[in-house]
Amino acid sequence: MITQIYSIQTVEEALACIEAGADRIGLLVGVHGGKFPCAISQETAKEIFDAIGDKAVKVLISVEYTADAVLKQTKELMPDVLHLCANFEGSASFAALLRKEIPGVKLMEAVGITGPESIEDARVKAGYADILILDTVSKTVPGVGAAGEVNDWNIDRQITDMVDIPVILAGGLGPENVAQAIEAVHPDGVDSLTRTSDRENGELVRKNIEKVREFCRIAHMY
Repeated sequence: MITQIYSIQTVEEALACIEAGADRIGLLVGVHGGKFPCAISQETAKEIFDAIGDKAVKVLISVEYTADAVLKQTKELMPDVLHLCANFEGSASFAALLRKEIPGVKLMEAVGITGPESIEDARVKAGYADILILDTVSKTVPGVGAAGEVNDWNIDRQITDMVDIPVILAGGLGPENVAQAIEAVHPDGVDSLTRTSDRENGELVRKNIEKVREFCRIAHMY
C-alpha cells in the first residue's frame, strides 16, 4: 500500500516524513497564506525536492491556471508525479503534451467525490491520466481536496473496481480510519493531509510526525 503525505513545508519535515514511512511526498507551490493550505514558494519546493532525491516519490501539486504555466513549473521542479486538482484540469491532449515535453513525469488527476456523477468523471480521466486520486471537495478551498472530510467510500470502491490505473484514496484519512478505508475501497495507495497535521488558530501549520508514522505503519500492513 502506497502512503502519500501532503502539506510538507520544509526539508526537515520532508525527511522526517520519509523516515516515518511515507512513500510519496507532496508539495503545493503557491502563495503562502493564500487560498491553499501549506503553500510554499517554488524556491522552497526546489530545495525540498533536491533533498529528497530518490528517497521518496516527489509529487508536485500545481495550482497554476494554464497548460503553459503548469508545464513550465513542472520542467523547473522535475517531480516524479504532477498532481492536478485546482485551477487547471488536464485532458487527453495535455497528457500527450506532458509525455512529449517531460517524459517520465506521471500525471495524477483528482476526482472530486460529490455523488454518482463522479464515477463518469473518473472514467474519463482514467482514459488519459496515469494515476487517479479520489478526494473530497472542500467548501472553502478551491478545487478538489484539503477538505479534511471523508467522502463516499461506496463510490470510491466502484471507481477502483472500474479503472485500470492506480488509484490513491484521499479525503479525511488519518491513523484512526485508514485501515477501515483500505478495507472498504481497496485502493493502491492512501493519502493524508489534514489528519496528520497540527493546527494553530484553525490553520494547518506543520506535520505531526508521530501521526504520520502511525498512518504509514497501519497502511503498510496491507
